[in-house]
Amino acid sequence: RLTATEYALLALLVRNAGRVLTHRYILEEVWGHAYAEETQYSRVYVGQLRKKLEDDPANPKLITTESGIGYRLVEGH
Repeated sequence: RLTATEYALLALLVRNAGRVLTHRYILEEVWGHAYAEETQYSRVYVGQLRKKLEDDPANPKLITTESGIGYRLVEGH
């Protein structure tokens, strides 16, 4: 089961599968403009999604990190 915020984040990633989404873009789309600099929100929630969706959350294959940029949902999963 996903929380409403986890679902919103996953839906955003799915709509943009294969594209790198910046932390700022994710934050603005899921939490709003007031949270654009709160990168810990995206990190925490991506971590929660990985725990629920990945076979090995420590070595994610579905939601990958683009270091210093953001995250990508790998197409074809």
